[in-house]
Amino acid sequence: MKGKVALVTGSATGLGKMTALALARQGCHIAINYVNSQVAAEELSREIEALGVRSIAIRADIAKEAELYTLVDQTELQLGSVDILVNNAGPFIHERRLFSEYTRDEIVHMANGNLTGVMLLDHRVLAAMRKNRWGRIIHFGFGHAGEARAWPQRAAYAAAKVGLVSFTKTLAVEEAPYGITVNMICPGDIRGANKEKTIAEVSSIPDELTPRGRSGSGEDIARVIEYLCLDSSDFITGNIMDISGGLDPIRPRIQP
Repeated sequence: MKGKVALVTGSATGLGKMTALALARQGCHIAINYVNSQVAAEELSREIEALGVRSIAIRADIAKEAELYTLVDQTELQLGSVDILVNNAGPFIHERRLFSEYTRDEIVHMANGNLTGVMLLDHRVLAAMRKNRWGRIIHFGFGHAGEARAWPQRAAYAAAKVGLVSFTKTLAVEEAPYGITVNMICPGDIRGANKEKTIAEVSSIPDELTPRGRSGSGEDIARVIEYLCLDSSDFITGNIMDISGGLDPIRPRIQP
């Protein structure tokens, strides 16, 4: 991966940050993307450059078409064409609500940020990847997204991500002849500060909900993405991977 350019959306903090650091340690130049976390993004960029690679921080909302194109334009201008695209960013409404209680703008924002924007970003970087006969595209889903089950009170988010499952599998088949792999990572219930912790740091933290018995960490996710981006991982494509410690996050019933 040394010398490759990696664009990681939503990477100023959390799982995106851990992924950016992991790829930087492999020698990738990193484009950090943020919406509100400018200070954190600039601090991370300096931390990454201290590892001996180049890094930039770019503000862009993936749910807005013009901004996502600017994100790629600036990455290409300052670092070069995108070899690795990690689509980590995506809006999520934490408050549990029935679909009928969502506003029109919330529905559109969730669909744009979690599906349409991701598809447009992929489309924008494909030409250069095809030319180079090499590329890695990573999508983010949720646990058991590949089963397309009902997820009450998460309708808009779940619908967008399940649509992304089919797109992941389709794009993987279409782009395989060009040396481009496309996979989806489905993190478990990794919360708060644990998103930026290592496996060693969470190994002693019990989690009664997760069958594995420990909390998940940002490293759990980043190390899988790092593996998928290796040259020798070119036979792994079109996969939907649950990195969850065995946890099933979906509760199929609600109280009337």
